[in-house]
Amino acid sequence: MRIGMIGCGNISAQYLATFPVLPDVELVAVADIDLERARAVAGEHEGVRALTVDELLADPAVDTVLNLTIPAAHAEVDRRAIAAGKNVYAEKPFAVETADGAAVLEAAAAAGVLVGSAPDTVLGVGTQTARAAIDQGLIGAPVAATATMLTPGHERWHPNPDFYYAPGGGPLLDMGPYYIHSLVTLLGPVSAVIGAASRSREERTIGSGPREGESIPVTIDTHITGVLVHESGVLSTLVMSFDAVATAAHPIEVHGTEGSLAVPDPNRFDGEVSVHRLGGEGWEAVPEQAGYVGAGRGIGLQDMATRGEELRASGALGQHALEVMNAVLEASRTGARVEIASTVARPEAVAHADVRVGEASVGG
Repeated sequence: MRIGMIGCGNISAQYLATFPVLPDVELVAVADIDLERARAVAGEHEGVRALTVDELLADPAVDTVLNLTIPAAHAEVDRRAIAAGKNVYAEKPFAVETADGAAVLEAAAAAGVLVGSAPDTVLGVGTQTARAAIDQGLIGAPVAATATMLTPGHERWHPNPDFYYAPGGGPLLDMGPYYIHSLVTLLGPVSAVIGAASRSREERTIGSGPREGESIPVTIDTHITGVLVHESGVLSTLVMSFDAVATAAHPIEVHGTEGSLAVPDPNRFDGEVSVHRLGGEGWEAVPEQAGYVGAGRGIGLQDMATRGEELRASGALGQHALEVMNAVLEASRTGARVEIASTVARPEAVAHADVRVGEASVGG
C-alpha cells in the first residue's frame, strides 16, 4: 500500500519511525501546508517526494492518504482524498463533528475505498492481552470499567497549545479516543451515555517555546466525566481532565464477577496487564499473549493493507468513538441521557505477532 502523508507536524515523526518495519506499506510522498516542512521530511527519507496537497491528492502513485492534519481539517481532507479515489487513514479524532465523520464514511462507501482511523495503539500487546484475558473468562462476567486520564494541561509542554482549549479540543476529544477505542475493543460498542463537565479557569499560560509566558483563552470545558452504557450492559466511567495534577488509578480497570483487570495506558502499545482475583491477595501479572509486539503508530496501516475491509482500526470504530465523545459533551450541557445512534462490531482480536524489519509479514 503506497502512502501519501498529509501533515508533517509533531505526530508524523512517530509514523515515520514505523514505516521501515511495515512490509506491506510504503511511504511515497508527503505534503504540508508549509511546503518547506514537507521538503525537510522528504529529504530525510529516500524515495519520498515532497508535494503540495493538491499534487499529492492527484498523484497516481498514492493509493492511500495518511491524514495527519489538525482535527478540524480531518473530515475535509478525508473527503477530498476519497473524491480522488484514495483510501484514507486519519489521525484521531476521526472528525470534530459527528455529522462530518458520518459524511466521510458515506462518501467512502459510495466510492468503494477503505477508511481507517487512529488510534491503533489498541492493536498492541497491552490492550490485546487484556482483551484475551477477558475473553478467556479470567475475571468472570464483566460488570463495570473505569478509564482515567488526568493531567494539569498540555500548555505546560506544548509550544502552541491553543487548539487544545478551543472547540474541537479539550481532554475528551484529544485523549478520549485512546480510552474509548480500548473500551470498545475490550467490552463492545456503546448504546447510551450521561455526562457532566467543568472548567477550572478561563485562560492558560504557555510554559515552553518561543511563546512561553503568553496567555491563551479557554473556551471549552476542561474536566469531563461520563458514564458509557455498553450494549452488553457493562457500565464504563470515563474521567478526562486537563485540570488535575495526578492519579494513582490504573489508566483502565475492568471489573468482573470473578476479579478485576488493570489495563495499561491505551496511549501506548505495550505495558503490563494485571489481575486481582476474587479471594486473591493482590495484583498478579498476566502473561503477554496477544497483539502486535514492538508496534508503533502506523501498524493500523499494515493491518489495513493486509486485511482490507476487515481492518481493525476502522473508520467505523473511529466514528463510533466520535459519536460517543460528542454525546458525552451534549449530555454534560443538557443533563440528559443521550442515546448512541451508531454501533460497530467489536474488532477481531490480534494474534501474538512480532513486528520486525525485514519480516515478510507481521501476522495478525
